[in-house]
Order: sequence, then C-alpha cells, then structure tokens
Amino acid sequence: MIALGVLGLLIFGPERLPKAAADAIKWLRQIREMAGSARKDLADSSGLDLQDTINTVKSLGEYHPRNIATSLFAEDTAPAKTKPAAQNDKPMFDPDAT
Repeated sequence: MIALGVLGLLIFGPERLPKAAADAIKWLRQIREMAGSARKDLADSSGLDLQDTINTVKSLGEYHPRNIATSLFAEDTAPAKTKPAAQNDKPMFDPDAT
C-alpha cells in the first residue's frame, strides 16, 4: 500500500493525487455495480439458482488432488481397527506367494 501511494505521488503529484484516488474509487464502485447487475440479470434470464451452482462448485474442492492425498495419508496414520480373525476367514493375501 505504501509503495502504491509513493508511486501515485510520483505519477500524479501531490496536487492531483487525491482527485485521482477518488476517481479510481468511483470506477471500482461502478465496475462492482455492473458486475453485480450482470450476475443478477444472468441468474434471472437463465432461471438458475446461482447460489446452488456456487455451492456445487465449492463442493468439488474435495476432489482437489491435495485434499485427496491428505485424506489418504490421514487414514494411513490413524490406528487401524482390528477385528479378531475367525478361523474360516481367508487371509487378505496369499501366504505362499510372499
């Protein structure tokens, strides 16, 4: 922020900097209003619920490779629950092959 202030001071000078900052804030407000109205118009014309779409996209975050890897490794570090093996249970591997 300080660097932007110094850069603005060098470019516009101390006399024109407050007006330039006020104009930039007005432009940002107008852009936000236009984006909001475009989003509303799109939602109204398509008949879709944008909040539902946003929630669906956010839920896709669980399939991010980092999240998948974290969940896989988290399961490996957790203590395994063992159940007593019955005599009729087949082993999970072939003891003769190992």
